[in-house]
Amino acid sequence: MANDFGTTKNAKPKAPAKPARGGGGRLVYQTLKREILELKLAPAEPLDEAALAERFSMSRSPIREALVRLSAEGMVEMLSNRTTLVAPINLMEFPRYVEALDLLQRMTTRLAAQHRTADDIVEMKSRAAAYDAACLDEDHLAMSATNKDFHMAVARAGKNPYFTAGYGRLLDEGRRILHMHFEFTRDSVKGRSLGPEHFTMIDAIERRDVADADRLAHEHTALFHDRFFEFLRAKYQDDFELEL
Repeated sequence: MANDFGTTKNAKPKAPAKPARGGGGRLVYQTLKREILELKLAPAEPLDEAALAERFSMSRSPIREALVRLSAEGMVEMLSNRTTLVAPINLMEFPRYVEALDLLQRMTTRLAAQHRTADDIVEMKSRAAAYDAACLDEDHLAMSATNKDFHMAVARAGKNPYFTAGYGRLLDEGRRILHMHFEFTRDSVKGRSLGPEHFTMIDAIERRDVADADRLAHEHTALFHDRFFEFLRAKYQDDFELEL
């Protein structure tokens, strides 16, 4: 059965092997987070604690622990009536999200150009290479994870932990949308990867060119924005087939 975002909801996977003592909550957290990011669990889908406890062959305590952790990361919403949902993707708020992302992405990249060290540059290049490797494997979950790792390396180079923390939260919230971007890039002849821009940004940061770093960070956000709306347009056209 397909959800509204063009992904297919597969049958629920079998419960994984029983974890070591004390690791149950971590296993549930990691599994559910992966399924949310991959859109195997659809936005706004209910998460029933009893059903999850049966699936993972655990008591409700580690299930609850995992859901609380996911809620803190914005991956799920825990409502007042004890219902838990996969966090919706609110398209009405998407422009505000991009506005915040653009601001923090530009600020962290500017600061990186001002304060980076040689070790910071080494880490950025390593993270960018890891992203490129994930692209070659077409591993979308690894792509979204390594993309975040790269941008967090840039943010840490800026030496402002407050900007870094806020930026990290925004990147986490956008990973499901980024997953759609990757699907579109793979399937569209117009699509292009974010990878080459990472190394261009590193070059500007390494040269300490604050203005160029700012420009590239803004263009990077614009590409993310444009690809998502191209995905939505393509999805609408694919779904609207009229036979005469």
